Amino acid sequence: MSRQNAGFLTFGIIVFIMYAFGIHTFEAVWSFPSQRSVPLMVIALVGTGIYATIRLGFPQIKFLKHGINVTKGIYDNPDDEGDLNHFKALTTALSATVGIGNIAGVATAIYYGGPGALFWMWVTAFFGTTLKYAECTLSVKYREINSQGFTAGGPMYTIENGMGKQWKWLAIAFAGFAIICSFATGNAIQSFTVSDQIYSESLQLFGPDHFLTMKRSFLDLFQFSFQQVLNGIILSAVVGLVIIGGIKRIGQVTGYLAPIMAVIYVISAVLILIYHYDKVMSAFALIFNGVFNPTATVVGAGGGALMTMLNTMLMGVKRGLYSNEAGQGSAAIAHSTAKTNFPVREGAVAMLGPYIDTIIICTLTGLVIICTGAWKHTEYYASITASTLDEFNVAISEGSFRGLNFINGSLLTSFAFKNGLQWLFNFGDKIITLSVLLFATSTAISWSFYGDRSTEYLFGEGAIYWYRIVYIAFVFIGANAGIEAVWAFGDAALGFMTFPNLISIIFLTGALKKMTKKYFKEDYDSKS
Repeated sequence: MSRQNAGFLTFGIIVFIMYAFGIHTFEAVWSFPSQRSVPLMVIALVGTGIYATIRLGFPQIKFLKHGINVTKGIYDNPDDEGDLNHFKALTTALSATVGIGNIAGVATAIYYGGPGALFWMWVTAFFGTTLKYAECTLSVKYREINSQGFTAGGPMYTIENGMGKQWKWLAIAFAGFAIICSFATGNAIQSFTVSDQIYSESLQLFGPDHFLTMKRSFLDLFQFSFQQVLNGIILSAVVGLVIIGGIKRIGQVTGYLAPIMAVIYVISAVLILIYHYDKVMSAFALIFNGVFNPTATVVGAGGGALMTMLNTMLMGVKRGLYSNEAGQGSAAIAHSTAKTNFPVREGAVAMLGPYIDTIIICTLTGLVIICTGAWKHTEYYASITASTLDEFNVAISEGSFRGLNFINGSLLTSFAFKNGLQWLFNFGDKIITLSVLLFATSTAISWSFYGDRSTEYLFGEGAIYWYRIVYIAFVFIGANAGIEAVWAFGDAALGFMTFPNLISIIFLTGALKKMTKKYFKEDYDSKS
């Protein structure tokens, strides 16, 4: 069967399952069906990360300095095969990962899983760093050059070219779910978050009865506002203008956006923590207590400390994966464009991603939310302090607990930044608005390339144009749609595309170990 026919069959099966059983059927990849079960994805991600880390001898520690040097351009050679230099390949990947996961994702993890979720984000990032090294090194090793002279790489090529043609069905499965994930996780969720943030700002300025902000009904199917429609049009235009230019233009835009947005966000968070320096150690205590000594006895994730711990772990791993994409295989598509003749070099560069994204930026976000007391506006806080189950249920129905309104997603982070920066100025929440706008836009731009490469793999270069048209349409849809189903399906697609990538890492770890050993023995000092 050809890739094209197999691709159509894959999407047909997915659509049938959605129609017959519903979108939430796919969530089984994440959820734990009983109190004794640990989510399969936790075992798969962390387990594969631990296995690869031990097998490769802790590359996230040994090769970190080398990755920094390569990123600096010390080993750059313009004559090497590829499209982008090491720095632009990294920023393109970071633009997809440093995004809503760092703002809304961390907030959501704390909202449902408490401060302890941050610990599991760290665990996912540490072992995920090895996964990032493995998947990106292999993607450069097994990439192809298309008819236009551009690189075509990623786990689908790693599986087919590295594991053999008999595994092509697994490569096709990865590409199919990568396309779906690009529409949901990489696109609609991003545009929704931007649109929702701008809409909230407009509500503060104009009120709910203004013609821009007033909610209107469309055929009793869904509600919308002219503000959200306008947001969708503008976002679609911006993303469309960039992605139509292909990887070169994407690399140029993200090469500027990623560093600028990261610096603004990090400086703001650091200023908050400096002002609240006396609460930082207490914040770390809350994090570790939330992992190993949860106080929930009333509600938690179904009642009791054990389920609270499992819920905290699940939220941390889910949002950790969403934040840094380690093990997912998406970043490998961006890193496969690097101009290099030595795959290990780009693998070492890729390891910097989880350190920057999760260990630094996500941690800063979480500490700000905890130190400013914003985390008390969460469902988790209500679950561990409610006197009775009835009190908790009433709080959930009313959206507030003991006088504190529940706040989730980017709005929780906005609340934390506004309160945390009041000693300096009164527009800390506007920094989050700007960050959300830049983060989400850059993520949507980068994810279009992932879907682009996956579409080419399945349906050929001629299908890329139509993919981009549909992708731009999803930017508009996401800005106006309800997000619950999008999150559910996006998480599921993310999980399903992860499994083929993890299988390829396990299968090729031996070859990767030999490749790594050979590089540092023979090629390390070569600048060419």
